[in-house]
Amino acid sequence: MDDQLARVLDDLYQEGRAHDGPLADRLLRLRNMTPDAARLISTLIRARRATSFLEIGTSNGYSAIWFADAARDTGGRLTTVETDADRVAAALANLERAGVGEYADVVHGDGAETLAKTPDASVDLVVLDAERPAYTDYWSQLRRVLTPYGVLAVDNAVSHRDQVAAFHELRVGEGEFAVALHEVGDGVLTGIRVR
Repeated sequence: MDDQLARVLDDLYQEGRAHDGPLADRLLRLRNMTPDAARLISTLIRARRATSFLEIGTSNGYSAIWFADAARDTGGRLTTVETDADRVAAALANLERAGVGEYADVVHGDGAETLAKTPDASVDLVVLDAERPAYTDYWSQLRRVLTPYGVLAVDNAVSHRDQVAAFHELRVGEGEFAVALHEVGDGVLTGIRVR
């Protein structure tokens, strides 16, 4: 990680905390991933040597910068999906400011629709950081798009454990994924497709 990228990440994280602090309506918040959670997932990208990865829930691009930096190391490409047009514009600007814009595609759209259009077994790693109640509806598409030994990472698995519990049970119940809970940041639930 170069100095420019580290400065942009630090600035965005501090701006996000200041922005979110006084807002009671969570939908108005940026809800950025914590640095520790983003670092863990970017490490998984590098360890997996992922070349195709998808993030659902871009916000202002804070975590996308971490993942695009990992893409620079693996020769990969990030696709990140956001429903809010203003946040898409902010993410594009922030990725460019960090110097990693060429490693990411920011899609203005819906996560479920993007998953439905994604080819079978074409994604090495998927990050879910969006509306948690929708995750169980994504399940069949996630299984379809992940490559063998593909990784699924879910943010907020400790801070919002009750909202991801049903999704967690789906993954464990199938026996298709090796599942682990990492108590970093707000908690990251990972699953590696082993069957």
